Amino acid sequence: MFKSLTERLNKTLAALRGTGRLSEQNIRDALRDVRMALLEADVALPVVKAFTDSARERALGTEVSASLTPGQAFIKIVHEELLKAIGPGAPLELNATPPVVILLAGLQGAGKTTSAGKLARYLKDKLKKNPLLVSTDVYRPAAREQLQRLAGQVGVSYFPSPSDDPLTIARAALAEAKGRFHDVLIVDTAGRLHVDQELMQEVQKLNAELQPKETLFVIDAMAGQDAANAAAEFGKALPLTGVILTKADGDARGGAALSVRHITGVPIKFLGVGEDVSALEAFQPDRIVGRILGMGDVLALVEEAQAKLDKEKGLELAEKLKKGKRFDLGDYRAQLQQVMSMGGMGAMLDKLPGGAAMAGKVNGQFGDKELRRQIAIIDSMTAKERAKPDLLNGSRRRRIALGSGTQVQEVNRLIKQYDQLADVMKKMAGGGLAKMMRGMKGRLPPGFG
Repeated sequence: MFKSLTERLNKTLAALRGTGRLSEQNIRDALRDVRMALLEADVALPVVKAFTDSARERALGTEVSASLTPGQAFIKIVHEELLKAIGPGAPLELNATPPVVILLAGLQGAGKTTSAGKLARYLKDKLKKNPLLVSTDVYRPAAREQLQRLAGQVGVSYFPSPSDDPLTIARAALAEAKGRFHDVLIVDTAGRLHVDQELMQEVQKLNAELQPKETLFVIDAMAGQDAANAAAEFGKALPLTGVILTKADGDARGGAALSVRHITGVPIKFLGVGEDVSALEAFQPDRIVGRILGMGDVLALVEEAQAKLDKEKGLELAEKLKKGKRFDLGDYRAQLQQVMSMGGMGAMLDKLPGGAAMAGKVNGQFGDKELRRQIAIIDSMTAKERAKPDLLNGSRRRRIALGSGTQVQEVNRLIKQYDQLADVMKKMAGGGLAKMMRGMKGRLPPGFG
């Protein structure tokens, strides 16, 4: 997310970091570049204007001129103005007599149904709630079946209704939630390919009937200006309380995130960051802005690692290496799976300070698609070959390439990367980690560059 915006802003701000004195001219030049970066990222024009006007007023005032490090002071202004534009985060409002109703609204294809399932999992796992899911989408084929499957995946209850009337379904689901002592009722509504009167009237009736504590607008981060237009229409029709921004992991521009707060006047509450049912993050603006400005988000990386990495496997590998046993291709496969669970090497580097520049270099080599290909190659080996990589001669490599649908060159490249990582593991096991880190001097380890 925000890849192009991050690159443009970093280039502009890097030129100012070491500046001893900021003039009116170089402030104007920098803000012109910032303005272009925001517009290219599909940020709505009113948001861009408000941002640059406020930043210019502050930068040309005493705030920067009185600073000992004007370049850093200007970057601080940009940081604070981005925070203002993106708006503060806000938790779900669940302080009410149960069942608390959460209504999801938005256009078709924005990800409402998937978000309903993810939100149910979030409530169940993070907040220890007992949610009930219901779909009032009687138009889209298999919409209700999709939500029922998601409910099964995340381990929460689903309310199936034979009715084809959205209001009847909603009333029955609310009665069910009360009778079964559910804390929260999550209501997925129908969408359209565009805003129309029929859609708005239906969702308004549902809102009036259920009196939800939270009415969340679900919006596709990749929709750009279309997202901004839809946000404006839904904001007029419904008493929105928050936004779920979906597909945030795939948005290279990120303009919707900076626009939607300004347009709706309500906070972004969640980001959808992947296809997995666990890929929903509470929106934390300070972290997002840190990533936009290339400052990273180490805390998010640590939290993700704690949630997704298999600690038992890590301990087993450490114990194996400690005993002097070889790091084999089975171990390498396990490490690839761990990296994939974290979104790939690029996603991990993106959360480290200054890592965004390196992320682009390794994405081709360690992106999700490439990781799957490498795992497929290892899966095409026999157990004996995985345990004893020295057996992999030319004929075996050709067989493995054929079995995994890859080229021999790709098999050779994987084995080379494995050999380099095996050397690193051997040094770590022998107590040479500190020496190795000193030798790297901030570079990527062998096999990752």
